[in-house]
Amino acid sequence: MNKDIYPDLLQRLLIERKKFDRSGIYAFTQRVMAYNSNKIEGSTLTEEQTAALFDNGMLPKSDSYYRAKDIEEMNGHFLMFNTMLDTLDEPLSESLIKKFHYELKSGVFEDRANGYAIGEYKKRPNIVGMYPTVHPDNVPEEMKKLLEWYSIQPVSIETLAEFHARYESIHPFQDGNGRTGRLLIYRECLKHQIVPLIIRDDNRMEYLAALKSYRERKSLDDLITLFKSEQSFYYDKCCYFI
Repeated sequence: MNKDIYPDLLQRLLIERKKFDRSGIYAFTQRVMAYNSNKIEGSTLTEEQTAALFDNGMLPKSDSYYRAKDIEEMNGHFLMFNTMLDTLDEPLSESLIKKFHYELKSGVFEDRANGYAIGEYKKRPNIVGMYPTVHPDNVPEEMKKLLEWYSIQPVSIETLAEFHARYESIHPFQDGNGRTGRLLIYRECLKHQIVPLIIRDDNRMEYLAALKSYRERKSLDDLITLFKSEQSFYYDKCCYFI
């Protein structure tokens, strides 16, 4: 990675976001991150459908049915990304993370109908696969510890890998943990002038296996390797636009 993409990347993102430019790195990042992050969680929308939804708020004509939740969560992800850009000057905090979650989930009817907390920590225990996560009663304390730890670390890909693994182990929200967690990686890279990364659905199995390695063995090696690989992918795309 021999080309310095800063400060051009950040400037382009902020300028294009303000103008809602659909042809540059901002639009590319919105589409790719929203598509892949939601796809990892089971979204049925295609890349083409995601792009159309971002560009004009409409979906291409299709003989198949669209799932309302997938559309609502895709739009929520677009809003969450914008909020992330608008709040880059703020320190990472519990209230800011909750704000991102609110943007992602506030328009999802199914979650509201199920009584899920939106923009607040979970009220019911949940699991990841067969692994229990932090009990709702203990989430505030564990999130406080995580952010206190993070605030005194030199920020690097290695630090962000540990932060992400610990965040996903806590699983602070009823749903939307992966999407908020992956947005936080991008945000903190951008904020600390590290080449950002987007976890692609093509690497979903490697990603889940890396998180499993942390849960079972506290090993971050696989997650760090994946992060660096995804950095390279995003860096190459940035070099095209910048």
